[in-house]
Amino acid sequence: MRTERLLLRQWRDRDLEPWAQLSADPEVMRHFPSRHTPEQAEPLARTFAAAIEERGWGLWAVEVIGGAPFIGFVGLNVPSFEAHFTPAVEVGWRLGREHWGHGYATEAARAAVAFGFDALGLTEIVSFTTEANARSRAVMDRLGMTHDPADDFDHPALPDWPQRRHVLYRLASPRADA
Repeated sequence: MRTERLLLRQWRDRDLEPWAQLSADPEVMRHFPSRHTPEQAEPLARTFAAAIEERGWGLWAVEVIGGAPFIGFVGLNVPSFEAHFTPAVEVGWRLGREHWGHGYATEAARAAVAFGFDALGLTEIVSFTTEANARSRAVMDRLGMTHDPADDFDHPALPDWPQRRHVLYRLASPRADA
């Protein structure tokens, strides 16, 4: 999938080293319970790749066309936990810090959302993050997603984590009313 500046694609072996570096960066992982070691990061990337291979969609590797060959991931995912809004499909992203502030997350997430509505026929896409993650919340706002504080939840997979409280954003398909 292409946007004006980006390519969302299947993962490649050469993505594994920059992915491990990104996953170990304390600033990138600030709103996650822990950073990943290379031994943890590689199987995660392979899981993302397997999902894309199996379903034809998922958390795609992202590269800048004519520029950086790997900047992180953006795409669609099915949350693996039960909550009041699941089952659902979420849009998510994680980019290397040096690629923040260029609009890449929003640009790629718009393409992923359009794919979800157009190709998959989804009626709604969600996104969620910790309350304090202002950068991701800003992307959600730019995507036109809405936040209702009544939807916020304590992440069930993180019972002892201080940032357990998460905000939920929703986006209805433009065809939902048609």
